Amino acid sequence: MVPEQAASGLDLQQLSLWIGRKQILHELSLSFQAHQVTAIIGPSGCGKTSLLRSMNRMMDLVPEARVQGRLLLDGQNIYDPALELAELRRQVGMVFQKPNPFAKTIFENIAFALRLHGVRNKRQLQDRVELSLRNAALWDEVKDRLHSSAMALSQGQQQRLMIARALAVDPRVLLLDEPASSLDPISTLKIEELIQELKHSILIVLVTHNMQQAARVADQTVFMLQGRVIEVGSTEQLFTNPQSQQTEDYITGRYG
Repeated sequence: MVPEQAASGLDLQQLSLWIGRKQILHELSLSFQAHQVTAIIGPSGCGKTSLLRSMNRMMDLVPEARVQGRLLLDGQNIYDPALELAELRRQVGMVFQKPNPFAKTIFENIAFALRLHGVRNKRQLQDRVELSLRNAALWDEVKDRLHSSAMALSQGQQQRLMIARALAVDPRVLLLDEPASSLDPISTLKIEELIQELKHSILIVLVTHNMQQAARVADQTVFMLQGRVIEVGSTEQLFTNPQSQQTEDYITGRYG
């Protein structure tokens, strides 16, 4: 069980994004609540991943990217120049579509992240690594091979290792970009069960092309099209009684 943490809220206020002269996101205003999973759905190229990357300032790595508007984490604008970027990314963790473990042992994949944030005590490192793996529902599968290469894990296990690595530094928000898109059904189920468990202690934003997955795990769903929010609401309402014809066309397969 993941320990209860302070509730967090994430609020977008008129957030726009440009890469060079091309506008990617158009004045998005959204609220993400603690203890909820919000799924972001929409066709490829609609801005889902760009939005996710804007939420922990990964777009800072794109030289021509420019953000306008505000994104508040518990009332603090994460685009405030005075905010330390490393601390922001500790608080707002991100897991990518393809697992990217270091070419190190399972243990070191997590310990490395902890050392970056000042954890040096050997016993504390051991305890935090174990807790992170337990929180990612991976401990029982790897506890006897912690000093084996992470590259030998299955893809589904590697993805849970990436979640464990993000959880190790006690984030308040977890951003998941298509975390199960390349996994088999059993591994996908484990990731979905993990998401449902984690939401009790952390705010989760999930980008997915899989609408069935969104329906299974999300409390709130956002439908995006061409860099704009078309509709947002409870997942049940959006999938059973969409208010926008564009939303209905997309979820029934008529969009294209």
